[in-house]
Amino acid sequence: MRSRVLCGVAAAVALLVTGCGSSAKSGDAAATAGAGKAAAAAAYPVRVADCAGAETTFTAAPKKIVTSNASSLEMLLWLGAGDKVIGTGFPPGTGTMPAQLADQAAKVPVLGQTVIAKEKLLGSGADLYVDTFAAMGSMGGGMGTAPTEQEFAAAGIKHIYLHSTACATTLKGPQQDLSQVEGDIKSLGAVTGTSAKADELVAGMEQKVGAVRTALKGVAAGQEPSYFFFDFDAGTKQPMAVCDKQVANAVITLAGARNVFGDCEGTFKPVSWEDVVAKNPDWIQLGVRNQGSDAANQKAFDAAAQFLQSFPATKGLKAVQEGHFVRIGSEVTTIAGVRNADTVQQIAHLIHPDLVKS
Repeated sequence: MRSRVLCGVAAAVALLVTGCGSSAKSGDAAATAGAGKAAAAAAYPVRVADCAGAETTFTAAPKKIVTSNASSLEMLLWLGAGDKVIGTGFPPGTGTMPAQLADQAAKVPVLGQTVIAKEKLLGSGADLYVDTFAAMGSMGGGMGTAPTEQEFAAAGIKHIYLHSTACATTLKGPQQDLSQVEGDIKSLGAVTGTSAKADELVAGMEQKVGAVRTALKGVAAGQEPSYFFFDFDAGTKQPMAVCDKQVANAVITLAGARNVFGDCEGTFKPVSWEDVVAKNPDWIQLGVRNQGSDAANQKAFDAAAQFLQSFPATKGLKAVQEGHFVRIGSEVTTIAGVRNADTVQQIAHLIHPDLVKS
């Protein structure tokens, strides 16, 4: 694979590849099938930076990968590197994976129903751990003690992060497009020797989002409908807002809506129902996690809608009164992945039906 593919995205995804100054012409994008192993070998070494800029170097593709959760697992399956995954934490629930990936995902050993225990991770035999969680002293928001980088190294495990999620709070501005997600896909593609597939996936995402952007070019800035992502599964006592650095903020923005809590800095933030009422959104997404079947999903969406329709603080909201509910699940909205682009299309069609066709 030509290393020049990575040069153009190095700054965006903190991915550095030696050989970017090679003599390959910029139009020489497609490596021939006959290049085979020689092309793959030419792509290394690959250097990937963490949230603080510290680099991890790969001289060859990893052979045994463990993922922290279903997000990085799904990316690897899309890339065709699923056969290298030997375990995961936070496994995908029934029905949450795309149909074409579900069987392979179900075969991945579950090392932890939530965060993988430190001892199990270090003793897994992995040579790579792909981490979706924040680069802090604990894993998954304090749900377990993370190995130190020295412990990872002693176990022979290279440790990298998904920047769109783990490093989101370090971004200088809001996530308003999918460049961070696309960067993660390209980064994993480079590391696993599947850059051609990564490029194909990203091109497909950009085509979908580009079509929406073109369709919405007549919507004036500041005139987008306001939008509230209601995380029903997080509880109803105190709503949880999606803030400016969460992937969902990019999805909502690209779909031609305005996140009503896009002015809060970070990923998620507990707010009050008074705050939601003050925003009085035009549309509300019923954010429920996949329940494993269409019937169960619809039941969960109905429960979320019924709560909003009956709760005194929310039953008078404009979106509730007009029945402007978006029935799209949480995972494809808030979790970084290839399907974020599909979610952009789906939301845009629902809130701009005359402009964005299904």
